[in-house]
Amino acid sequence: MAKLGVLTFHRCINYGSFWQARSLVHGLRSLGTDPIVLDHHSARVTRAEWRCAMQPLLPERTSRADIPLYASKIRKFQSALASVPMSPPFTLDAPAGAEECDIVVVGSDEVWNLRHPWYGGCSLFYGEGLSAKRTVSYAATFGNHPAANGLEPYWAERLRKFDGISVRDDNSRAIIEKDVGREATLVLDPCLQFPETISFGPNTLASRPYIAVYGHSFPSWFQHAVRHWAKTRSLPLVSIGYRNEWADEQWLDAGPYEFAACMAGAEAVATNFFHGCIFSLLNAKPFVTVLSDYRSNKIADLAHTAGAERHVVSQETPQTGYETLLAEAPSPAIARRLAELRRQSRTYLTDVLA
Repeated sequence: MAKLGVLTFHRCINYGSFWQARSLVHGLRSLGTDPIVLDHHSARVTRAEWRCAMQPLLPERTSRADIPLYASKIRKFQSALASVPMSPPFTLDAPAGAEECDIVVVGSDEVWNLRHPWYGGCSLFYGEGLSAKRTVSYAATFGNHPAANGLEPYWAERLRKFDGISVRDDNSRAIIEKDVGREATLVLDPCLQFPETISFGPNTLASRPYIAVYGHSFPSWFQHAVRHWAKTRSLPLVSIGYRNEWADEQWLDAGPYEFAACMAGAEAVATNFFHGCIFSLLNAKPFVTVLSDYRSNKIADLAHTAGAERHVVSQETPQTGYETLLAEAPSPAIARRLAELRRQSRTYLTDVLA
């Protein structure tokens, strides 16, 4: 059996990063492979991750009361990583010690985002320094790096050496086709591609109905509209993972498995995060989402790909729009589109892994 490595942002203290890494590994295993995550380490990145996890709402400082809750969240992420098979550790910026593989799968996540605050410009994710006979990507993305800005020849040349390229959004596909001169297959995020890999932890909210709020720094008009809808139905708003003062309750120390259970158990979801949308679609939950500067490419392209554009609201969306979007499950046409994309994604994977 070929030795298969997965290169991604597996140590991010972020629900989406954890789940897409775990789902990709366990999904690849379901295809008859035995993958491991290539366990890169960097003191610089770890410091940045911990600062962000402890102070997620900067420039607003975390209150003293919230610090132990965010610290508990970090510990739960570290514990959850034990369920992911990993290679011996190696240094991110000097990967000579990385395990040799027959195939390395780069992605999912913003592995090619040159604007990422601490991973941006790391050449390892562009294939530099990897010990592999073949290198392919799965559901990789350039994040908030817009196609209009192009890709410098230095980075484009490295991606030309990949044996197979797949991305999860139209913005990334445009960059690959225009600047790299390669065809890029559009595939699903691993959580949507392999829904059976999602495991659920305890949900302390399970005894009552609630609306899940996932994200932070929501615009005031969005807060007002969601609160109004929830109040008319006497449903509490529960903010998971981040403090949102406009929510009725805060579940700041939820770990990855508790997050999955919370999203699955919610009556509806209000989010401005990419994986808030992913988990809403995964569980066929009513949801609304709003674009932010950092995530506009990812969310807008996901909505377009899945045919879920109407779930992206703006300041012009009337209150009656929320009445429908937060009360009714996503259209069956979305499920049909996702099923089609699953077949396309599986075909890509079986081809590049053959």
